[in-house]
Amino acid sequence: MHLYNAWLPPPVAQQTQREKESFSRVVHSIRSSFRPDDPDSVYSTLKWISVLDLFIKAKSDVSLEDVSTLVEIGLELFINSQNKLYAQVRWGNILVKVLNKYRKKLSLKVQWRPLYDTLVHTHFTRNTGPEGWRLRQRHFVTITSLVRSCRRFFPPGSASEIWFEFRSLLDNPWHNSTFEGSGFVRLFLPTNLDNQDFFSNDWMKSCVDLWDSIPNCQFWNSQWVALVARVVKHCSFIDWECFLPTLFTRYLNMFEVPVANGSGSYPFSMDVPRNTRFLFSNKTVTPAKAIAKSIVYLLKPGGSIEEHFEKLVNLLEQYYHPSNGGRWTYSLERFLFHLIIQFQKRLQHEQQNTDNNRQPELCLGSSERTYFVNVMLKLIDRGQYSKNEHLSETVAAATSILSYVEPSLVLPFVASRFHMALETMTATHQLKIAVMSVAFVGRSLFLTSQSASAESVAIDGGDMFTDLLMVSLSNALLGMDANDPPKTLATMQLIGSIFSNLASLDDNIEESSFMPMIRFSEWLDEFLCRLFSLLLHLEPSSVTNEGLHSSATSGTFLVEDGPYYYCMLEILLGRLSKSLYNQALKKISKFVKTNILPGAIAEVGLLCCACVHSNPEDAVTHLIEPILLSVISSLKGMPVTGFGGRGSSNVSISTKEKPTLSPALETTLDYQLKIMSVAISYGGTALLRYRDQFKEAIMSAFDSPSWKVNGAGDHLLRSLLGSLVLYYPMDQYKCIFRHPVASELEGWISTKDYSHDKLPMGPRWHIPTDEEVHFANELLDLHFKSALDDLLTICQTKTHSEPGDEKEHLKVTLLRIDSSLQGVLSCLPDFSPSSSNTMVEDLDHTFLIAGATGSSVGSTQLREKAAEIIHEACKYLLQEKSDDSILLILIIRIMDALVNYGSLEYDEWSNHRQAWKLESSAIIEPPINFIVSSHSKGNRRPRWALIDKAYMHSTWRSSQSSYHLFRTSGNFSPSDHLILLMDDLLSLCLHSYETVRTLAGKSLLKMIKRWPSMISKCVLTLAENLRNPKSREYAVLGSCAVLSSQTVLKHLTTDPKAFSLFILGILSSSHHESLKCQKAINELFVKYNIYFAGVSRSIFRKTNNDVDVPDFVDLVSQIGSMSFDSIGLHWRYNLMANRVLLLLAMASRNDPNASSKILSETAGHFLRNLKSQLPQTRILAISALNTLLKESPYKQTAEEHSGSSASGELLESTKSSLEGALTSIFQEEGFFNETLNSLSHVHIITDTESASSRGNHGNSAFQSLADKSITLFYFDFSAAWPRTPSWISLLGTDTFYSNFARIFKRLIQECGMPVLLALKGTLEEFANAKERSKQCVAAEALAGVLHSDVNGLLEAWDSWLMVQLQNIVLAQSVESVPEWAACIRYAVTGKGKYGTRVPLLRQRILDCLANPLPSTATTTVVANRYAFLSAALIEISPQKMPATELQLHNKLLGELLGNMCHSSAQVREAIGVTLSVLCSNIQLYASLECDHSLERENTDVNDRLKEGSWVRFLIDRASELVVNIQNTSQSDNLETPADERHQNRRLNGDSKDDVKWMETIFHFIISSLKSGRSSYLLDVVVGLLYPVISLQETSNKDLSTLAKAAFELLKWRIFWQPHIQETVSVILSSANDSNWRTRSATLTYLRTFMYRHTFILSRLEKQQIWSTVEKLLMDNQVEVREHAAAVLAGLMKGGDEDLARDFRDRAYVKANDLPRKRKQRNSSRHSTASIHGTILALAASVLSAPYDMPSWLPEHVTLLARFAGEPSPVKSTVTKAVAEFRRTHADTWNVQKNSFTEEQLEVLADTSSSSSYFA
Repeated sequence: MHLYNAWLPPPVAQQTQREKESFSRVVHSIRSSFRPDDPDSVYSTLKWISVLDLFIKAKSDVSLEDVSTLVEIGLELFINSQNKLYAQVRWGNILVKVLNKYRKKLSLKVQWRPLYDTLVHTHFTRNTGPEGWRLRQRHFVTITSLVRSCRRFFPPGSASEIWFEFRSLLDNPWHNSTFEGSGFVRLFLPTNLDNQDFFSNDWMKSCVDLWDSIPNCQFWNSQWVALVARVVKHCSFIDWECFLPTLFTRYLNMFEVPVANGSGSYPFSMDVPRNTRFLFSNKTVTPAKAIAKSIVYLLKPGGSIEEHFEKLVNLLEQYYHPSNGGRWTYSLERFLFHLIIQFQKRLQHEQQNTDNNRQPELCLGSSERTYFVNVMLKLIDRGQYSKNEHLSETVAAATSILSYVEPSLVLPFVASRFHMALETMTATHQLKIAVMSVAFVGRSLFLTSQSASAESVAIDGGDMFTDLLMVSLSNALLGMDANDPPKTLATMQLIGSIFSNLASLDDNIEESSFMPMIRFSEWLDEFLCRLFSLLLHLEPSSVTNEGLHSSATSGTFLVEDGPYYYCMLEILLGRLSKSLYNQALKKISKFVKTNILPGAIAEVGLLCCACVHSNPEDAVTHLIEPILLSVISSLKGMPVTGFGGRGSSNVSISTKEKPTLSPALETTLDYQLKIMSVAISYGGTALLRYRDQFKEAIMSAFDSPSWKVNGAGDHLLRSLLGSLVLYYPMDQYKCIFRHPVASELEGWISTKDYSHDKLPMGPRWHIPTDEEVHFANELLDLHFKSALDDLLTICQTKTHSEPGDEKEHLKVTLLRIDSSLQGVLSCLPDFSPSSSNTMVEDLDHTFLIAGATGSSVGSTQLREKAAEIIHEACKYLLQEKSDDSILLILIIRIMDALVNYGSLEYDEWSNHRQAWKLESSAIIEPPINFIVSSHSKGNRRPRWALIDKAYMHSTWRSSQSSYHLFRTSGNFSPSDHLILLMDDLLSLCLHSYETVRTLAGKSLLKMIKRWPSMISKCVLTLAENLRNPKSREYAVLGSCAVLSSQTVLKHLTTDPKAFSLFILGILSSSHHESLKCQKAINELFVKYNIYFAGVSRSIFRKTNNDVDVPDFVDLVSQIGSMSFDSIGLHWRYNLMANRVLLLLAMASRNDPNASSKILSETAGHFLRNLKSQLPQTRILAISALNTLLKESPYKQTAEEHSGSSASGELLESTKSSLEGALTSIFQEEGFFNETLNSLSHVHIITDTESASSRGNHGNSAFQSLADKSITLFYFDFSAAWPRTPSWISLLGTDTFYSNFARIFKRLIQECGMPVLLALKGTLEEFANAKERSKQCVAAEALAGVLHSDVNGLLEAWDSWLMVQLQNIVLAQSVESVPEWAACIRYAVTGKGKYGTRVPLLRQRILDCLANPLPSTATTTVVANRYAFLSAALIEISPQKMPATELQLHNKLLGELLGNMCHSSAQVREAIGVTLSVLCSNIQLYASLECDHSLERENTDVNDRLKEGSWVRFLIDRASELVVNIQNTSQSDNLETPADERHQNRRLNGDSKDDVKWMETIFHFIISSLKSGRSSYLLDVVVGLLYPVISLQETSNKDLSTLAKAAFELLKWRIFWQPHIQETVSVILSSANDSNWRTRSATLTYLRTFMYRHTFILSRLEKQQIWSTVEKLLMDNQVEVREHAAAVLAGLMKGGDEDLARDFRDRAYVKANDLPRKRKQRNSSRHSTASIHGTILALAASVLSAPYDMPSWLPEHVTLLARFAGEPSPVKSTVTKAVAEFRRTHADTWNVQKNSFTEEQLEVLADTSSSSSYFA
């Protein structure tokens, strides 16, 4: 049994035993109501879902057999309910919960294939049903979670099946199906025990290779990282050593941080299509969790992982520093968080499974733990004072967890940081964080100083930690400051944390060595003084709002910003010894008596409450009694109204002037009553002594003429009733368990560590005694019964002549009723439901879970009487006082309390849950505790925190125990009293005041959710309000508010009558003029669409017995008639009608009873709508046709491609059901002309067209947001086109809408060649039109035609399509190129889901494009042709190229290489782009070809392409030309003598060609890097590295700009083996280049290169690079020298400690020797360069340690400062370096200056003081 259930109040705990059997009953009912032969029976099981959820949330004890039965039924139901998305979402969610909860106890096998089929069928096919996208989204989330939960149950062999299923998708990295494939592999691949034999080193190697095929794409990286992390965790038998460099390089580069002043994000990231991103969502940019998980599970004794991990942390730590924050801080914070969490999980797992079969050599020993904590401390040190709140809190939580693992490292760190913060009190945020850190490690400090091992931990015998606690406690008193809320709260958290650990606080603990320096009585006095002064200076956070809702506790930051204040008081007062408690009580009592603080009611109230909770008897006497008596005496002599229930109201005498109270008295009374109401919450029996005084006070308060005092009386009554009849824990904060090792400390407990028999002692509950119940009943008689009678009298007899008096009397009477109900909560028994059977069912069956708020008071009859009277009162108020919102709000609250039994408890529980979210690490002891090595199964908490959770669990149970009882059985209907009140609430929902409407609406919704049978009636009434032209604006708004709730929308799917009324109500509401109404109706309709879950099946069955329900066919025709333009409806209503028509048609498609006539009529209707005058309707028609045109009988199947078309006559019989209806429409005269014309208006082409709305149906220009949400209902999940990444700027696909193209394609496939003939003339006319928008439509139509693959298409190609295409290629126009390129791209797109089947006309289109142009063609035409070619080549699947395509590639390659010096820049760019696509296709083909070399006939082409002679050609030619270009640009800079000019002219022609050729190559590099295709072109890219580096600065501006662009992209590219050796040699040679600009550019490149490759460079390569850079320190160009120093400073930070140390030492020795050598030489033979170089080396080592103070630094920086007197450039170097050193060490200089000697500090001071101006 769960601890929370064992600790429930005893009466409830006994009841929980019946839950086992009630759960079996529920499972049995589910089994009996589901029949596998009738798939619709799944709907009858849905009502049980929320009941199952109850058992899970209630943590009930249920039998495992029932659970496994439930899981089996659930999975069967889930898989049987294809197309029933809503049912699948509900069942899927509950299955996920059950599987996750019982995952370790269940043994079952789940097949993966059915889950995959459901996933694909619903989300990855074009067959999207009508369901709204919110439902689809929920469905996707559900099914992916379900797969994750079921993964551990996949049977043996699943892993290999899954891998082979998706492996083929990963072959072509440039097709979007690759992304899907990686998502599926990540989602499905199981790593459970049954499937571990599948994983191996070879498999891992293939994964790493696949991973590299797409560079710089976060989505792709996330999928692989997550997969690797799971494999690392479960498969320790793989030899990970060889993969570490690769993995760590990946991990490092996945954090997008700015390296060496670069940008902090990929300059171009691979774009993943929207729906793939949406489906496989990865919440964060960097998958920090997966990286952390794999690193933690890779750790093992004696691996090289340690140095890798440390290097990674060394590189990332600088980005944690407060001054280096940015976009990346979030992912770094998550990284730290998950590292700690995963480490804790791993340790916990290993501690528990010590005896299992886990190999001991893989477990983490103490040295590994120390290592990990040391590495983490680097990050913690940097991030502790971050300006980012999340990071600083994560750091504090991390210190807390690690302090239990390795206290000897963590605690001294926290201590030193705390002392440092105290010294620098100026930065308050630092102090707050330091205090929080101490609070979080409070328990480990205590345990460490107590435990026996303390001597070994701290050399000074553990005292240092006790000192820290003392210092922090005494400083805590200073921290309470009304002007600094964060610090105050942190302080309170610290005090709460310290006292939660101590078993009791007493002054005479001299004999223990514990906390010797503190005398608690003195500390307590001081603490209370500080606390009182804090309370006196508090400022209320807001103006206290008069009126109803001013709750007693609308407090200041102490109450609002977290639970720390109250917890601290409770713990402190709960732990004090008797003498200390009395001391405190005296002071508090005196303070409360002498001060009136209306601004701190809640705070003072809670202070008293904590006193009462700790010791009710004493506290009531000292605190409550004086206040109570003072209140009664103040109220004595006060004027009375007689409304308070004494019955002596002298109503008849109408007083002329109103009696009032003085403001001071009013405030005092309000303050005292409210304080009392908070204080007595836990008074219980102790209050009985004062029953008469309480009665008197409450009655007088209600009798008072001041509404403020009435309200305070309401609080008091409510609180008094609660403390008498409710269950709540007493003695919650007393210590009961002592810690086994350290007896002064309290032992904390974990909920998971106990078996049934050994439960720890539970809380002592307040169980109401008979006396208390009796007193409560008396109070109810006084203020509930008698108030109800008063109310009835007022309403029936109109006793008051003065309306003001009547209002006051009503207000007070309603307030009394309300506060009685709010006080007793659900202790007043609920209405009993009326049962439809004459024989009431056996009550045993009406038990689900146990729960009760308190002892029962009053009776059901009392509740029923209240309902009747309130019904009368409501009628009266609506007639007489309908404009008085206070009265109406009061009556709604009373109704809510009457009808929604348990909802008040539910609200209390949900508010309290927010407080748990703030639960601090200070009161959590992690499961692993190496201080006293006691490990547990879960987090341990103090007993008071667990009691708090058990109490809330009890509250939640009481709100739920009767909620579902009568929903599941059809025999019960709501009682008549409920129906009366429902009608009242319905009329109140339509009230003219918005506040009244919203309150009534909330209450009504809660009610109908519990009693679904009432929903129909609501819908009928509210839909009528929409139809009725006479309805007022507020009635429409109120109706929409209720109708748009999910409760109602869900109900529409099962109730055909309500559905048709709802739909017709919305569609016939266009007569409401006001904007607000239209907006509300609009939003309601959009919401309906988003949540649309289908219509009830019964709507399709022909039934004539029910006259009200319109027949489905009639309904469709009625809506159809509204959806034509001609009837003059507003366009938005026309659009809605069309939309509903589409929904109904799609819903009827899945139903066997529906007629197919509806479908064909609807399709025809939408085809006509394409030429509608209303733009939105056209767009909707496009969506509709895309979904409705399905069958495509004329499409050639794959087999026919090869065979002849002789089988044509066989196809005659298979006609599409839609063909007849459609043919008649498009054969009308001029149909296509009109249609294309009206479609062309959708293409709004602005000047900034490329920048504007991309892919958003282009209609954003003329649609408001609401209209857009109506049009874009249909979330285009279908495979979005293009299916390959777009990156080429020449092909903006902004204005080509693939949806349009697809309609034409579908239409042709549906109705065959007649469409083509009808379309031909219009198409030719539009293709030659002048307007660009017409050309757009023509391009879409032509694309559809070319891609349709129908019989007869080849003949059409030969007769007219080919000519059309040739005309397009030769057309002169520039602006419509993107559309035509997209058209060609669409036409050659591969068929099938993965784009591997070749379309019929692809080869012919490619040949047509490849034909050489006539010699007269202009450069525009040439550039266009290359653009078209590159568009077509992108779509080819290289892994399956047939022979003809290969030959084409070969032929084009020759042509492109020959044309690279083309004179037009535009053409050169096009050639570069096309070349990159062409070459990468060839390379990918070649790399896959070697795997499966089939006997191909065209081996010569094959071999020629595979040799890659073009690679050599490009590289060699480039290196020749670089030299020429550099020479010319140098000679351009020199003056040329006259006689050489003639000779130069000839050369210049050549050199211009050289530059052009080079530009083309740069375009090629940029395009390969941007497109993500560079992985297959690395040999070329490496070969061209030198030209890119060396041509950054030339006399030719265009060339240099391109070189710079390529250079920026190259910085992000990672080179793997074998290319990295070549890269290093290129870098080394260009660092020694004769041109200094090249040397400098090489250094720039080196900084990022070393960062990105630090894990994969060999030691030798690193040494070569270091020595090369060192040489450049002595370069004769000063810019290069300084640059080299900056690079070295960066390299020293980057992890290679031995190289860095070596360099530092040498730099120091050299600089030290300088003066001596000079003296020896006594001449200035030392060149400036070498002196400057020596100083620069020293400066570099100083700057390589910002923020820290390693032991070598003082000497280095002092030595550097001694050179300040040298001449420039040395002087400026020294002053800059020292200034930078000062800036970065300023924060902690107070502490760090202790590392320097006096003399050193003087030298530094001399340098940094600025020299005088006059010196």
